[in-house]
Amino acid sequence: MEELLEEILNECQPYTKDGAVATYIPELAKQDPSGLGMYVICSDGSHYGAGDYLKPFTIQSVMKPMLLLLALMDNGIEYICKYVGVEATGKPFDAINVSGTSLLASNLNPMVNAGAILLCQFLKGENYDERFNRLLDLIRMLADNPEIALDEDVYHSEKSTGAKNRALAYLLKSHGMIWDDVEDVLDCYFKACSIRVCSRDLARIGFVLANHGRKPKTDERVFPAKYARFVNACLTTCGMYDGSGDFAIRVGIPAKSGVGGGIMGVVPTKMGIGIYGPALDEKGNSLAGIRALEEFSRRMYLSIF
Repeated sequence: MEELLEEILNECQPYTKDGAVATYIPELAKQDPSGLGMYVICSDGSHYGAGDYLKPFTIQSVMKPMLLLLALMDNGIEYICKYVGVEATGKPFDAINVSGTSLLASNLNPMVNAGAILLCQFLKGENYDERFNRLLDLIRMLADNPEIALDEDVYHSEKSTGAKNRALAYLLKSHGMIWDDVEDVLDCYFKACSIRVCSRDLARIGFVLANHGRKPKTDERVFPAKYARFVNACLTTCGMYDGSGDFAIRVGIPAKSGVGGGIMGVVPTKMGIGIYGPALDEKGNSLAGIRALEEFSRRMYLSIF
């Protein structure tokens, strides 16, 4: 397997030159666009890595499935579905659309910024620091890595330049969908995006989702299977921004991307996959990372379709 991963990464390395790192967050602009890594954990407990799979990067939007998961664990599916929907928007992840019924729950899915910002207020906690720390603890537990932490530099960079996310949040506030202090909600969101992980961490988290809430090796259940099915379905339809349909055809597995270059892949009952490749396409997805996943899926017959 390691030889296969190395072969695929070598084939896909040239695609890093066709993408570009995110620059709207100044700290992300410092990343090396040539980075590329991949890690896989299989259902039999075997695990394999190649390339820059231990390279740290910020989780960005790959935290959204875990944010959704914690909101579901705290409130249940019925309650959360009153406020966010599950339909793909067909629009960029940070789109602002105020026409018609665009701010109805059915049009706010948890894999785009507006939906994720909204979900922050449904986490249990006395204050937003406690809510963020509970999300961080969940990510540490799923990844089996207590060393996962906040990247302070990226957090402050996001917070100082997040004008569009502020616009989204205040728009939600104006429609009565956010009732807490907007800056507190946004602070939780910016911190969540700035959690530092590596490809191995994402593969471990992806495996628990693939295994319907059970951890590798111990088979300990850490959340109900129904929440894994809910999250995985959202990843299939909405996880790769407005490129989710194309990704479903080319790769065919539930996945979530982030502008830090990460992709978390979930192959139900089979494996979790973590990708790092900060050179992005025009939709904000890792360009070489998608190519690597496409080739890996083709060779391993992973598509769920």
